[in-house]
Amino acid sequence: MDTTDTATTDHPTDSTTLELTVRPPTTADGGAMWRLARDSGTLDLNTSYAYLLLATHFADTCRVAFAGDDAVGFVAAYRLPQDPSALFVWQVAVDERLRGRRVAARLLDAAVDETDGITRLETTVTTDNAASRRLFSRWAQRRGAALTEREGFTAAHFPDGHDAEPLLVIEPLVPLAGADPGH
Repeated sequence: MDTTDTATTDHPTDSTTLELTVRPPTTADGGAMWRLARDSGTLDLNTSYAYLLLATHFADTCRVAFAGDDAVGFVAAYRLPQDPSALFVWQVAVDERLRGRRVAARLLDAAVDETDGITRLETTVTTDNAASRRLFSRWAQRRGAALTEREGFTAAHFPDGHDAEPLLVIEPLVPLAGADPGH
């Protein structure tokens, strides 16, 4: 799992100053999701077709953030087939101009709180991905949930020399006050 919403000193971290619209993606957003992943410089880039599938087949669990008409971030996530109460987060990307402004956390909140019945979030993150680990640790803490690390994918699982990606599990999840689950 990769994220690209690292804190910077160039932007304030107060999310109230940033007007965002966060919503499920549509087919028309697949290209923007691909471009955000490509431009991140850190995400494993999938084919543009994969992002179109995420924007259509998994629109119920993915989210895209907009500042005005510009797509500025996305979270690619899906329910685990063997446990629909668990949301697996595959990728999180935020436009570099808005990193450090809690866009990724707001995307995660929307994906969890607007998907009915989610009580656990899972993701895999390499041990050297400090930005992703910080994001999920802070997000879990803010949500009052525990973050545990388990074996996920070892380096031997990857055929291309990819680093191991331990599994991070955040639970229990309850909707934030004022959230409207399922809508």
